[in-house]
Amino acid sequence: MIVMRDRYFRTLKTMDTFVDRALGLIPRSPFLSGFHYNRDLLHAAVANTYLETVGSRADSIHLAIKRVPASDVYWEYHKTVEILGTKFKLNEQDDVVLAFDYTDEDFYGDVQGMWIHGWNGKNAVTGKFKFLTCAIVSSDIPQKIPLISIPVHVGHNMAKEVCWCLATVKPLVHSIKLSLFDRGFYSKELMLTLSNAGYPYLIFVPKNKKVQKELAQMVENEKKTINYQFKLNKDKTIIRGETTLAFLKQIFDKRNKKSFDWAFATNQSAIDMDYIVPTYKGRWRIETGFRVQDEAHITSKSKDARIRFFFFVYEQVLQLLWIVLYKEEVSFKKFLLDLYELCVERNRKSE
Repeated sequence: MIVMRDRYFRTLKTMDTFVDRALGLIPRSPFLSGFHYNRDLLHAAVANTYLETVGSRADSIHLAIKRVPASDVYWEYHKTVEILGTKFKLNEQDDVVLAFDYTDEDFYGDVQGMWIHGWNGKNAVTGKFKFLTCAIVSSDIPQKIPLISIPVHVGHNMAKEVCWCLATVKPLVHSIKLSLFDRGFYSKELMLTLSNAGYPYLIFVPKNKKVQKELAQMVENEKKTINYQFKLNKDKTIIRGETTLAFLKQIFDKRNKKSFDWAFATNQSAIDMDYIVPTYKGRWRIETGFRVQDEAHITSKSKDARIRFFFFVYEQVLQLLWIVLYKEEVSFKKFLLDLYELCVERNRKSE
């Protein structure tokens, strides 16, 4: 227990350092810093509630977040991943598989500004803050961790943001074998941009008329590929591109005991049709990560995207520390509670 307590204490110091560096705060100074803020932040994470509900420093924390650009937050997360990645030799991993996904947070109220995406009003939700996340999902690496997350505004250029994320995480790993995307990423511009940048991709294709026509001509268990040449109209210029479309007709899924049709787009030179579906299913691990992160969700009413994004990344740091250091020993919820209780004890002694 003493050993575990010492490890928790070092982890708590890591959280202090993250908050200080992300928000440009000075530790051990007359001013408030991560040492003070983590008690309220951890309490809100444990309780899945508003910062204002569990602490007295919500206004101070909000002001600190507003003083720095969002880039300071994701670069500090990047540094944290780099340091913790040494625990499992992340930078020595060859041919890692990455997955991209959007996740969002609900907003209630008048939708204003460029960072709140409009919503349908169901359950009183009028808007969404959206974040783009890139996570490592390679089957031979036990740590399924988010490598970077960024906030995305209304009308953002998906291809540009995805490629920026890839360029940013590339130094963290030895080489990238493949990036996985769901149907929401099926875009001519994204496929063209990824190919031009030399990034291999596998994208789940929505069942549009072209896909339905191809699948209708196939028989059960049939697998085939076709070359698909397309045109992209951008900035009054026609850009030509191509991709490989892979079709799989009524493939039996042992887990669900049902048969499904599949269609993918890829720029891989060699495609193993027997493993293309299992490879794509690895993308679902990123969604599992989001569900784990929700256990540490800090609720907010703020309209400021910087505040929402900082809370989101703070939750990811907690998840990252748990996955790399404690996952085999304690549940995520117990890890959060233990860390919070130690923080309360530590801060009480200092006061």
